[in-house]
Amino acid sequence: MDKFKAMQTFVQIADEGSLTAAARQMGSSLPAVVRALAAYEAALGVRLFNRTTRRISLTEEGKLHLENSRQVLAALEESEASLTAGATEPAGHLTITAPVLFGQMHVAPSVTRFVQQHDKMRCSVVLLDRVVNLLEEGIDLGIRIGTLEDSSLVSQPLGHIRRVVVATPAYLRKHGTPKHPRDLQRFNCIRNLSPAQQQWGDFQESGRTFRVAVKGNLDFNHVLPAVQACAAGAGFGMFFSYQVAPYLATRQLKIVLESFERPARPISIVYPHARLLPARTRVFIDWIRNDLTAFRQGPLNTTSRAA
Repeated sequence: MDKFKAMQTFVQIADEGSLTAAARQMGSSLPAVVRALAAYEAALGVRLFNRTTRRISLTEEGKLHLENSRQVLAALEESEASLTAGATEPAGHLTITAPVLFGQMHVAPSVTRFVQQHDKMRCSVVLLDRVVNLLEEGIDLGIRIGTLEDSSLVSQPLGHIRRVVVATPAYLRKHGTPKHPRDLQRFNCIRNLSPAQQQWGDFQESGRTFRVAVKGNLDFNHVLPAVQACAAGAGFGMFFSYQVAPYLATRQLKIVLESFERPARPISIVYPHARLLPARTRVFIDWIRNDLTAFRQGPLNTTSRAA
């Protein structure tokens, strides 16, 4: 029994979520994949998957073995890659996750450029506004905004973004410019429908953070229409700097209350292992760190101030 081949089959089934999809991806027949899995489970003496007529899912033993298998296969791939370093193009499949709007604006275009440059690569981009468990959901890399809480992940910095309050110059001329965050209570503010967003935070004064209750006649459950309403002159909005960067660049929006902003938030790329990374993962990390340079410099996205 070729245990490395069996291990690869096991990982492929877990990644694809079905025996049929794994067989298709491997260019094998379904009966061959079923036999390989059965033989592997028999050799290990444990069941790796719970199987029904409709779905397949990892057992607890399968989840543990999947993580170990990824490390073993990554070590083998890294060893082989070290022998042919620079001789071959990165190849294989990567799954990357990122927040929805940041992913749409920056990560997806960067990944597109990456696969155009490396045509042996296949990438899946999963955009979700929640913290994804990379190991449990079979994702190779994640883009995170804010302080990282999962100490089991390795992170590399991509840059920083600010949380800013903005309005159009015309709105400011007509209604005035707030001098303090509490002044926002006198203006129309475009809010998120979340109850938590009825107050705006991320303000700081004399080392103390505080929130301000705001009100307005427009509430949205997505960021993009809120940004568009703000750019149309409907009132003040509070957004991440990358979300309004195009409007700031063209001076359609202006940042106010800069002296009350809290420190900029980090953007990081995270992954499960510091070592034993497949060559394709290392190449992608280098790519995106070099590609998303705007968040390491420039007035709209970093801690320096915008006009």
